Amino acid sequence: MRMTQEELDHLMADSAQNAIETTLEEFKVELDGTADSITLVDDVILSWVEKYKDKALEDSAVFTICNIYGAYVGEIFKSTIGGHWRYDESDQDAPYVVLEYAGKSYAFAGICYQRLVNDSQISVKNYFDKALENNVQ
Repeated sequence: MRMTQEELDHLMADSAQNAIETTLEEFKVELDGTADSITLVDDVILSWVEKYKDKALEDSAVFTICNIYGAYVGEIFKSTIGGHWRYDESDQDAPYVVLEYAGKSYAFAGICYQRLVNDSQISVKNYFDKALENNVQ
């Protein structure tokens, strides 16, 4: 799937907006696009499992949840210090999107996946904060 940088940027901005709208509809929680709101993302990711049980862990739901919240967090990172989205197709069976900044790649959707599927103690906010720390020293 070939996508221009402009198309990828548009897709990620739309996905972040989808996270804002869906979170408000589903949980009456307002994500305001600030770094502080990422703490709410940690809670909302787990709320999907509380509300929808096993359905939230089906492949298509996991993909959607992790990608919209990953886009949301990544867009905040971009607006805070910069970066650009990159679509990585090195594994044709599992392409993914990362945010690149200053020679580093940040898998915001991946950390959302870890919290949702593998370990509810993993914090998206901590990952975001560490990513910022790595670049603002």
